[in-house]
Amino acid sequence: MPSAAIDRVSVFDMRYPLPRGAGSDAVHVDPEYCLAVTRLETARSSVAGTGFALTLGEGNRLVCEAIRLLAQSLTGQPVEDLMADFGRHSRGMADDPMLRWLGPHKGVVHLALASITNACFDLWAKSRGLPLWRLLLDLSPEQLVKLLDLSYLDEVMDEKTAHQLLMDEEPHRRMRLEILKDGYPAYDTSVGWMAYQDDKVRELTRRSMGFGFSAFKLKVGSPDSARDLRRAAVLREVAGDAATVMFDANQQWTFPVAREMCAKLGLLAPLWIEEPTHPDDLAAHARLAREIAPTKVAVGEHIPNRVVFKNFMQADAVHFVQADCTRLAGVSEFLTVSLLARQFRLPVVPHAGDMGQIHQHLALFNRIALGHETLFLEYIPHLSAHFAHPVEVAGGRYRTPETPGASADLKELKPRGA
Repeated sequence: MPSAAIDRVSVFDMRYPLPRGAGSDAVHVDPEYCLAVTRLETARSSVAGTGFALTLGEGNRLVCEAIRLLAQSLTGQPVEDLMADFGRHSRGMADDPMLRWLGPHKGVVHLALASITNACFDLWAKSRGLPLWRLLLDLSPEQLVKLLDLSYLDEVMDEKTAHQLLMDEEPHRRMRLEILKDGYPAYDTSVGWMAYQDDKVRELTRRSMGFGFSAFKLKVGSPDSARDLRRAAVLREVAGDAATVMFDANQQWTFPVAREMCAKLGLLAPLWIEEPTHPDDLAAHARLAREIAPTKVAVGEHIPNRVVFKNFMQADAVHFVQADCTRLAGVSEFLTVSLLARQFRLPVVPHAGDMGQIHQHLALFNRIALGHETLFLEYIPHLSAHFAHPVEVAGGRYRTPETPGASADLKELKPRGA
């Protein structure tokens, strides 16, 4: 039977107020979690695909409008035909001659492509009755490579290189399947939002430890460096020396401030310091990576595409790759960056702009199919009540999802203002 064709594309501007102080960082002091949602429906099936990109406020409507423009080419496409050569289709949307000028491959139009792409993968997995991680693992290396847009990566990752990497890892898959039973480790990023005072950091960290977490992240980058250092010391004290802690400056520091603060925070033995300066300043990151060693640098939340990730890797400016399928061009570009990171022998620790919903599938694929080190997946619980199949975290570990699709469905979708 031929695959069902995409009959309708709907777009939803979904916004969710957060509890007081939640989600706050050095730059986004009062955020609202917003999802620019794409829904793909087929005429001959009740199955629909859902994808989204994360924004933090009024800009969500701009992403939704870009989705409407970019997704027009999907109408009438048979799902299996689309996904059999998705890398080419993705590049075609990214290079839309009427919209490419607004990027290219970054900003509003790239966020829109993330939402669309994630919906395509969700629809594909549902149409086959499989959770996304299983669908990806069942694909041959040839089929996986066809999902990717490898343009502008030729000198480090062409189709032949990607295919060979996947082939080389195939014999090792079986020994990595234990992760499906054990669950993927999580770190709690909600204990240390910027607006939280010392006592709340203590309280939430202790509560999180009671739930089985042993890794935690704290927001830094406030105007008062003494406050940053005090709160960081509080986290380390409460969590204990055996715990893993991370600090996130959310791009707030200039290079001189970053160098000074990273040196001081490094005394608390963090696993990484995240986004220590402006995300476009490759030279500053490369210099910091050298000068603050052995403290490590993590970036990715605001790296928009595979080409910039390639540049950071080539410049030794990153130690932990925080690829995000709601910031990159969706699942497809996330997989491309994961292959790049494997080539450069760098770990992938996703930034969870999806609250971990889609990334729980991708982290399993990365471990089993690519041999990436099992580290952590960020856990942010604030939107759990809104997902039809929210992530399950127990004992500080993500439980393997079994529902068909990418776990992106929301309980309620309605046009803004309805």
